[in-house]
Amino acid sequence: MEWLVIIVTVVVLWVASLFKILHESLSASQVEVLNDGNADGIGNVRKEELYLASIVLKVPQKQVKVLDHPDLQDGFGKSWNSKLLSKIIKEEIVNCAIDLVITFDNYGVSGHCNHQDVHQGVRKLLQDTSHKEVEAWELVSTSILRKYSGPVDIWLSLLTAKFHLSGVAHCFLNEHPRRSLAAMAQHRSQWVWFRKIFVSFSSYTYINCVRKIN
Repeated sequence: MEWLVIIVTVVVLWVASLFKILHESLSASQVEVLNDGNADGIGNVRKEELYLASIVLKVPQKQVKVLDHPDLQDGFGKSWNSKLLSKIIKEEIVNCAIDLVITFDNYGVSGHCNHQDVHQGVRKLLQDTSHKEVEAWELVSTSILRKYSGPVDIWLSLLTAKFHLSGVAHCFLNEHPRRSLAAMAQHRSQWVWFRKIFVSFSSYTYINCVRKIN
């Protein structure tokens, strides 16, 4: 009987969470931060897949930039220099008149070293007094339990952002989760069965919280 109650509760939470997302599904502009890598030696393939995904997400191709730098190659164990990253980010800020940057937090969602390196690169940039006008936000990493809780995590994320996170934080519901799945499906070289499961059950498909970097 107790297991039945637990199962029913989880199902109700899933339905309620999905209903909340659909209920708030209004037309709104969305900004996507995109990246690519060449860890498997198929960088050109992944680049084309990225452009296809940007079409699904309705991101103009001119706003998608793929960086292929010899010292910034994708892969575990390949550390990226924070000073070099800061320099590249600074150039983009100046050339594109950017006043807000969104990056990973110090864990990098999955613990990937390159994600963490990008975070450090942004922090290095913020140390430059000439760019104090640039606002930087980091995507908050969650525990593995919450990470795979799907839309149920929207309630925990909203409560955490309101009561527990230090500093300024905001949570954003994904108003079009099906579009996210369709965009991910464009990455055919990576769209294997376990990634399909990951995207379906990942809380990041449904909600993302960002925290201001001070």
